[in-house]
Amino acid sequence: MSSILIVDDEKDIRELIAEILKDEGYVVRMAANSDDCMAEINAEVPGLMILDIWLKDSRMDGIDILKKVKRDNPDVPVVIISGHGNIEIAVAAIKQGAYDFIEKPFNIDQLMVVVSRAMETSRLRRENAELRRRDLASSDMLGSSAAFRALKSNLEKVTKSNGRVMLTGPAGSGKELAARYIHANSNRANAPFISVSSATIEPDRMEEVLFGRETPERGVEKGLLEQAHGGIVYFDEVADMPLGTQSKILRVLTEQQFARLGGTDKVRVDLRVISSTSRDLRAEIRAGRFRQELYDRLNVVPIAVPALEERREDIPELARHFIQMFNRSQGLPLRDLTQEAEALLQTMLWPGNVRQLRNVIERVLILGDGTGPIEARELPGQEVPAETGGRLVLGGAMATLPLREAREVFEREYLLTQINRFGGNISRTAGFVGMERSALHRKLKSLGVVSTGKGGPAREDEDDEVDAE
Repeated sequence: MSSILIVDDEKDIRELIAEILKDEGYVVRMAANSDDCMAEINAEVPGLMILDIWLKDSRMDGIDILKKVKRDNPDVPVVIISGHGNIEIAVAAIKQGAYDFIEKPFNIDQLMVVVSRAMETSRLRRENAELRRRDLASSDMLGSSAAFRALKSNLEKVTKSNGRVMLTGPAGSGKELAARYIHANSNRANAPFISVSSATIEPDRMEEVLFGRETPERGVEKGLLEQAHGGIVYFDEVADMPLGTQSKILRVLTEQQFARLGGTDKVRVDLRVISSTSRDLRAEIRAGRFRQELYDRLNVVPIAVPALEERREDIPELARHFIQMFNRSQGLPLRDLTQEAEALLQTMLWPGNVRQLRNVIERVLILGDGTGPIEARELPGQEVPAETGGRLVLGGAMATLPLREAREVFEREYLLTQINRFGGNISRTAGFVGMERSALHRKLKSLGVVSTGKGGPAREDEDDEVDAE
């Protein structure tokens, strides 16, 4: 349950309200003046505030605090109380965003009704915000290949900690999805997940976007770091962050506080940081484009996200997931994959990784001419010229080789393609190509492809794998 912050300069009133609320099961915090109040809010945003209008020996009165709270934390309901109440004060408080106004001496039953309704409002706002966040992006991760299982195992090891994680891997491989998986399974799952795209934010606006700003005309505008308070901030492609910003982010990681642009007050934040890169940060450091100190702070737990070609076994499952997703989100046809299309997807080149696969599936569903299973000929770049009559047309050096050498080249490339498709699994490869496992081993050896298990020598079970040497 979220806490209730009671702000009143009279100790007896503070403690009386606190005791009443505690008896009803609420978690209560107290503050005697504006400085204590703001310190409590910075430490943890309350679910509800009960705020006295008149505060002795305080830099700000209740209306000033109300304005600041509603500007910085608009979702927090504020109930105003005052012993000097009149209709003008009540109207002024409501205009500034107060949830309700209660005059001292207050009726306990009236107070409890207002508090109960305000807390329910606060709870509904939090739940709606959480539902919106979950709708924006799914954290589901799909796959069964060895590379994927290793990735998921590493991610699960870091979900319950607060350690900083550095995700590395080629563009489009799913690094943000991995970050969202950590968030969804962590103890911060109900707090914000804020993604910072270092590559798309203009360098001269980076600090404003991250830290926010304060101006007399527009008041406080929260930056992304403040929006992520209590949750996770994800720095996507952190190598693109300007050097000047890198030094300030380093300070935030060290102190967990910063000042907004144009402001002087320190904003304290509780953040877990996950970052990603598709570049070699050590090379960026040597070139003077990335700070060694920031790298050391961010790279506490490095996790590599594999390219799609390292997990070809997962391609059919991913393709079917995207088909279902586009059916739900865009109403595109809910189609299956033929075995030929499935095999072709597993053997195609994927320089754009999972993102490219998603785009290919979307294109096929949009341009497809039916609702039946997707066929191989519908996949991009797979059209067979009519004049060939369906024959395989040879070109380049292949056409100049003698039959025996050409056959060896074809067999080697064909078998390597199938082995990659099945993630190095010899038994599954043998079953597909129509050979006995022992015969396939002999063929691979004759073609110069050495069969091994990833952890040692060849095994005579269905987990046999091969490496090309």
